Amino acid sequence: MVTYAALIIFFTYFYVAITFNPEEVADNMKKYGGFIPGIRAGRPTAEYLQYVLSRITAPGALYLALVALIPVFALVLSVPPRTSHSVELQFLLSWALVLILQSRSRANCSNVHMKVS
Repeated sequence: MVTYAALIIFFTYFYVAITFNPEEVADNMKKYGGFIPGIRAGRPTAEYLQYVLSRITAPGALYLALVALIPVFALVLSVPPRTSHSVELQFLLSWALVLILQSRSRANCSNVHMKVS
């Protein structure tokens, strides 16, 4: 499990390093007139983007690892799989349909203006 989480975190950083280049984004922003308020165009923008990227990638990688490990934890805790999803899903969908129809009929009733002749 630890190896699995470590690989997810590693490949998250690897993917971000390959796909997002702060210098290129900063150059494109400068070239097309974009800016970040309070940050000068060019190198300061690239440094700021790298700073934000490092702050965002760590919690994102941990979140991905946590989400990927949920099924593993479920198997370890021996949670039996449920097979009666279709009945529950049908009940929830019919309940939602009734709720939508009731809200529409109430909306239509409140919009009716009676004319007195």
